[in-house]
Amino acid sequence: EYRGVDVASRKQVFHQGPFPLGTNNIGEFLGIVHGLAYLQKLQDSRPIYTDSGTAMAWVRNKKANTKLERTPATAELWHLIHRAEHWLKTNSYTTPIIKWDTKKWGEIPADFGRK
Repeated sequence: EYRGVDVASRKQVFHQGPFPLGTNNIGEFLGIVHGLAYLQKLQDSRPIYTDSGTAMAWVRNKKANTKLERTPATAELWHLIHRAEHWLKTNSYTTPIIKWDTKKWGEIPADFGRK
């Protein structure tokens, strides 16, 4: 499951899932790409924050380097991963993606408080 939250207002702006199987890194990756597409559509230049260096690398490389097994239970998630990779390969963006500093700022607002 993943979501986008406006940092200033703490308002949820999108949400997907939960999915039966998956990983935190996949959720972070999909959340970043969803956020990029969302902000591009709005022509909004504010940054995206994430606490996942792995997801940031996947976005940079335009490829989710996950070992998630392909099964009927993960089919929907794999569809979203492929869709996100395709979006990254066919779109450009200038949105800054910034590593959230949990030690300084506390938990990132988009987390679900399950840590």
